[in-house]
Amino acid sequence: MQRRTLLQALPALVGLGAANAADRPRIRIGLTAVILADQVAFLSRWGSYLSSRTGASVTFSARESYQQILDLLFGGQLEAAWVCGYPYVLQQARLELLAVPIYEDKPLYRSYLIRPAGKSNGIEGWADLKERVLAYSDPLSNSGWLVPQAQLRTVGLLPRDLRRGFFAHGHRNVAEAVAARLADAGCIDGYVWETMRRQKMPAAERTEVVWRSEPYGFPPLVVRKAALGDLTQQLRSSLLAMSQDAEGRALLQALNLDGFAQEPGSIFASIEKLAAEQERVS
Repeated sequence: MQRRTLLQALPALVGLGAANAADRPRIRIGLTAVILADQVAFLSRWGSYLSSRTGASVTFSARESYQQILDLLFGGQLEAAWVCGYPYVLQQARLELLAVPIYEDKPLYRSYLIRPAGKSNGIEGWADLKERVLAYSDPLSNSGWLVPQAQLRTVGLLPRDLRRGFFAHGHRNVAEAVAARLADAGCIDGYVWETMRRQKMPAAERTEVVWRSEPYGFPPLVVRKAALGDLTQQLRSSLLAMSQDAEGRALLQALNLDGFAQEPGSIFASIEKLAAEQERVS
């Protein structure tokens, strides 16, 4: 309940430091609860930073699912959104890539399978999940849903072969569910888990990785193709330049990112292949 209240409060709280915001054009950016620093304080700082670089009033709106963010974006209630590669490939006819985060010098990340740390619960890989409880992140998550479905098929398992599977609605929630042993294992964004571990979050310290995927295109920032214009181009330029000044680098460090880059849609080709396979078996 506290988490839901925080998410609902974020649109009103972030970006309030921009002077004369009512007189400026606005850029509203949607994201799910993947920012691991203190959400309100961090997003307020980031909003103020981007406002000063774009000349617009930049604010953030956080929601619990990618679908909620997409609904707001396509409904014209957001100018940009930080989504996953999976919804991007599903909606690429309507979306334009704005910027892709750079993590460990590449625009790539991995999906992890995690289990409780310490004494093994017998899960060494995907084949061990039969009759077990598995936590997913989001039905539109590549690392937290699409990749796991492909891996289950690879070892001859179907979702019904699990004792139970459930959506935790956020990668951090996946780690917390596994740490609390509400799930025997969980599917999580490797960047999120590594950042949680770097920040010494208890849920990361109480879980461990048993499998890492091949690299996939990092979750991108997108805009509606029909809405790409001077203002969103200025947002793109501001994101790409963050690594070039001290304040931007401090924000990137909080995000555990090296920067943002303009990348081709082809970096999501492997996700597009997985999405096509998933559609065929659904």
